[in-house]
Amino acid sequence: MSVHLFGIRHHGPGCARSLAQALQALRPDCILIEGPPEADELIAFAADPAIKPPVALLVYVPATPQRAVFYPFAEFSPEWQAMRYATANGVPVRFCDLPQTHRLAEPEPAEAAPLDDTDENEDAPAPPAPGSADLHDDPLRWLADAAGFSDTDTWWEHLVEQRADSLALFAAIAEMMTAVRTEIAAPPDLREQQREAWMRNAIRLAEKQGHQRIAVVCGAYHVPALASMPSARSDSDLLKGLPKVKLAATWTPWSYGRLAFRSGYGAGVTAPGWYHHLWNHPAQASLYWLTDVAVLLRKHDLDASSASIIEAVRLADTLAAMRERPRAGLGELQEAVRAVFCYDSDAPLRLIHEALLINDRLGEVPDSVPTLPLPQDVQAQQKRLRLPVKADHSQLELDLRQPAHLEKSVLLHRLALLGVDWGRSERVSGKSGTFHEWWRLAWEPEFAIRLIEANVWGGSVEAAATGKAVSQARQATTLPALTALIEQVLLADLPHAVDLLMRRIQEVGALTPDVGFMLAALPPLAGVMRYGSVRGTDTGAIGQVVDGLVTRACIALPFGVLGMADEPAAALVRELIAADRAIRLIQDEALLEAWFGALDQVAGNELSHPLIGGRCARILSEQGYWDQERTARALALRCSHASAPLASGNWLEGFLQGSAALLLHNDSLWTLVNNWINGLDADSFVELLPLLRRTFGAFEAPERRQLSERAGSAGGAVPPAAAAGNLDEARAARILPVLGMILGSSAATSTTEAAHGA
Repeated sequence: MSVHLFGIRHHGPGCARSLAQALQALRPDCILIEGPPEADELIAFAADPAIKPPVALLVYVPATPQRAVFYPFAEFSPEWQAMRYATANGVPVRFCDLPQTHRLAEPEPAEAAPLDDTDENEDAPAPPAPGSADLHDDPLRWLADAAGFSDTDTWWEHLVEQRADSLALFAAIAEMMTAVRTEIAAPPDLREQQREAWMRNAIRLAEKQGHQRIAVVCGAYHVPALASMPSARSDSDLLKGLPKVKLAATWTPWSYGRLAFRSGYGAGVTAPGWYHHLWNHPAQASLYWLTDVAVLLRKHDLDASSASIIEAVRLADTLAAMRERPRAGLGELQEAVRAVFCYDSDAPLRLIHEALLINDRLGEVPDSVPTLPLPQDVQAQQKRLRLPVKADHSQLELDLRQPAHLEKSVLLHRLALLGVDWGRSERVSGKSGTFHEWWRLAWEPEFAIRLIEANVWGGSVEAAATGKAVSQARQATTLPALTALIEQVLLADLPHAVDLLMRRIQEVGALTPDVGFMLAALPPLAGVMRYGSVRGTDTGAIGQVVDGLVTRACIALPFGVLGMADEPAAALVRELIAADRAIRLIQDEALLEAWFGALDQVAGNELSHPLIGGRCARILSEQGYWDQERTARALALRCSHASAPLASGNWLEGFLQGSAALLLHNDSLWTLVNNWINGLDADSFVELLPLLRRTFGAFEAPERRQLSERAGSAGGAVPPAAAAGNLDEARAARILPVLGMILGSSAATSTTEAAHGA
């Protein structure tokens, strides 16, 4: 009876290759793998040709699916190769780590932990903190420094991942880790002691079952603890009284991006894409990888020739020889790529890093893997609608006039309602038509957890989305929340949730005194009414709700803006602008008449907040409800010296906000504003200067330039006295620097030049 310990790095091609060779030579009759025992029954799926790494074991608490942990595996993961060997040769195999049924039963920490199983951080080298020399923080760093390497990861790659031997490698790893653990005087923490105690008990059980050649595949750090077996009683004492919770497990697709250190995965690697080449082409990994670099650069219209590949291979090999290394590693290849392909530019290097070093490859899991009804329905719809699941970003353009495209849009909106943001809607410049949608698709492994969480709402995508929408409708207490939800529901085509939402909107709307909530509720409803026909949506019930909301908003608006403070007034202006666009979008004459009447009352009431009054006057003027004479009278009244300067400044900000066209093309308005500014005393001007700069500074650069030119032009709008030849040029020149200060730095230059010219 013999126990063979294989200490590995969890995602290392050299370890995986050496382990496969060692298992072939040893011919074990039992294999124990560091992993969750709850997933023992899922190991058999490793033999299914339909499962394509990278994949991950997902272990979760059914009652609270957000409490979960992933165990990722790539093709170059030693554990995956052990599973493949065992299933192909009929060798009994099981996981031997401390069960997650005990680990997930413990109280949640104050901060949520990553979903990846990162307890194996010590099993493989991780990038150390800069300047760290603490043996406890990174014990392997000392060994890397002694070997002349700048970082642990590069040292481990050259020492282990590029080797081709088998048993000798694992003997060296065991000796190295024994020395490291001997050097660290302090024992591991309680969790690590419990994990190692469970592994030792698993070995004892295998021996008790009569297995003669037991292979144990575990993280390298654990090898010394498993080589020296303490008493069974001491291990049992460590494991006594552990809490328990019921768990479920399944396989789920994973990605190379989530295997990388940068994703936060503690047992990750720096460059999964490079390790993919090391596994598939061990003797010529450099050549294959550099060829991929050339193909990638050509794809993006960058120079990359066959001669460049040859030169880069030679340069990388020469660098490795100068550094007394057996073959070129990733560091040498990156330096060769920078010199030969990138001409010392960082831009192509960033592209290469994302596409080839990380290489967001996504695995596949067969339909035969047991899972919950909702994830199964999602997979079935993805296949039926021919929507491939990819980790990298892809564009999807939909024409909603085509039934198949409409179904794809509905699926994406339903998943978004469930918190699975597989597709993100995008705006595309130069495109028009309400029947078009553009999406950016990217599948994340965490979506598996969200689908399991959403399964409580229903076993199909439609049922789950409906259930969640109904629950949100009952919990929502404000009109904007409800109207935003009705827009999502209609886009997701959930007719069974519409009736309840309509009732809730009517109930909450009837009891809402806040005019801001009423205005904020209108844009989503108006969009549905205007464009609902594209999706075949029945907008009759929504039209009744919109009529009631607009009527109540028109009644409440003139009174709701009286005596309002500056901050809520600024927020209400934004809601007022959006509501105005929404009401005009509906194109209902009765609603428009009522709306403009309410705005007229606000603009004509001196007790209204001046910022809101100015914006109402702007809308009425732009839409032709007020003629130029009426607009000029309102401006003259608000900017007269009888009004407080601050109130005049706020009114002017609301009136001019967003566009300078009114000032540029209306001489009478220009003259009124100009005269009001010139008539301010010094103290009032200094008080108003920040407000005026904010108003004029918000204009587009061409508009500010035109205002500056008009201010400095003798041919601009001039008062009647100037037309009679009574212009005092010296006095007029003193005005121009003041206008330059108001209009901004670029305008200041123009006005000053104009002043000198005058």
